[in-house]
Amino acid sequence: MKVGILGYGNLGRGVEAAIKKSDDMELVAVYTRRDPSSLSIATPSAAVKSTADLDTGKEDIDVLIICGGSATDLPEMTPKYAAMYNVIDSFDTHANIPTHFANVDAAAKKSGHVGLISCGWDPGMFSLNRVYAASILPDGEAYTFWGKGVSQGHSDAVRRIDGVKDARQYTIPVPAALERVRAGENPTLTTREKHTRECFVVAEEGADLARIENEIKTMPNYFSDYDTTVHFITEEEMKRDHSGLPHGGAVIYTGTSSEGTKHVVEYSLNLDSNPEFTGAVLVAYARAVARMAADGQCGGRTVFDVAPAQLSPLSGDELRAHML
Repeated sequence: MKVGILGYGNLGRGVEAAIKKSDDMELVAVYTRRDPSSLSIATPSAAVKSTADLDTGKEDIDVLIICGGSATDLPEMTPKYAAMYNVIDSFDTHANIPTHFANVDAAAKKSGHVGLISCGWDPGMFSLNRVYAASILPDGEAYTFWGKGVSQGHSDAVRRIDGVKDARQYTIPVPAALERVRAGENPTLTTREKHTRECFVVAEEGADLARIENEIKTMPNYFSDYDTTVHFITEEEMKRDHSGLPHGGAVIYTGTSSEGTKHVVEYSLNLDSNPEFTGAVLVAYARAVARMAADGQCGGRTVFDVAPAQLSPLSGDELRAHML
């Protein structure tokens, strides 16, 4: 399968690493809005091209993996390129998924391509596990915990504060909340009771640390609803201790099958690299996108629409013999 990557940030590099592990896939090109000559990639056989090349609609690729941001890139890019290629993205603004899907679905149906959106671990793998558990145990409730891990969006929000040179923000599940859910108590938990936030901040010389800490802790939509701890550290400490992008979390579903008979279903992740794991999920689903397109399908898709066998390079016989 011939694959193109649009965007070469952390996620694009994660996708490239996953393609290297997939014998049935070839990275044909990385497409960038930057000057292609300024970009060095890890796959010598692949080309580095401008998005202008992609815009012709004539690139020889089976699927385009779009590695842009959910705020402004993907709402524009995914429908645009679904009109030209089979595409997949990791759009993760949950509240806007229905609108994004409708836009991609319309473009893909008109062009006869497949467009799969919101693929990663949440939305993505966590979404699947919420659906599996709720379908099997309709009398129950799902709880989702994120972390401990670096939230790139929250880290960026802290970096926008005047006087902040660099920052990392960790989302951390509250242990007591996890224990209550795993015990099958079905607790009603507030936002503050489920997660805490911990910030490591490099301040500019002479900056007002008290003001920065207050701005972080009172920031609406990001920190005001959480117990937040702020640590001021040096650039050297940031580079030494916080240069990675670990993440993870768990979907825990508690439900009953009859009066007094309860069950707890849990799916959890502990990731050294959020973008590399997300990239690996995208590559598996890109395989499915190419297969669906080869079967003549078109239109919008999500992870809910993909059979597990479509993700695997193994044949049906191999899967039944070794995985079933």
